[in-house]
This record gives sequence, structure tokens and C-alpha cells, in this order.
Amino acid sequence: VQLQASGGGLVQAGGSLRLSCAASGRTFSSYAMGWFRQAPGKEREFVAAISWSGGSTYYADSVKGRFTISRDNAKNTVYLQMNSLKPEDTAVYYCAAGPRSSWWEYEYDYWGQGTLVTVSS
Repeated sequence: VQLQASGGGLVQAGGSLRLSCAASGRTFSSYAMGWFRQAPGKEREFVAAISWSGGSTYYADSVKGRFTISRDNAKNTVYLQMNSLKPEDTAVYYCAAGPRSSWWEYEYDYWGQGTLVTVSS
């Protein structure tokens, strides 16, 4: 599976962005998907995950209520809708695919290249 993340950019605090992650291959629907982020000088951290069917979703406490993960298996794409953005959300965001939805990055086998989100105050 090859993953291509897009949709990052510069936004003011309080604004919204929607990230997309397009996957190649016919097995996308069999993978759980996750979003992670890495801020400058910090370790990569879990943001959100979704099961292969889309029936289960998981969020980091820091984004719960503001971010929504979803997927469209017909389009081989997973999304991260980010609302009420804060400067501390500034990071490179990565999508990942794995056998199960997890907060642990080592559960994921495939990673996209990352897309930069910058939130100005």
C-alpha cells in the first residue's frame, strides 16, 4: 500500500482544514488507518485512528471534539477534518495503514510522506 497525504497549509487559529490520504492498491479496505503528527523538536504522536470498516474511531484527548477521522473505501481515501485549530496543532501530519486501529505507531506497516499544517495565532 502506498499512501499520499495532502491538504496541509497555513490557517489561523480557530480555522479548519481537511487532510486527505489517498491509498493505492486494492486492499485499502482491509486496513485500519491512522493519523499521527510530529511537531518541531517533538516525538511523533497519535492523533486519530479508524477501523477498516469505519465503524470504530479513536482520538487523542488533545483533539477529541475538534477532529474527525473518516474514510471512503470506494475512493481508497481517509480524511481528517480538523476544526477549531490551535497553534499547538502545528505539525507534520502523517497517515498510516496497519492491520488494526491503534494509538501505537509500531502497529502500522505503511506510512505516507506527511503534510505540514501550520496554525498561526
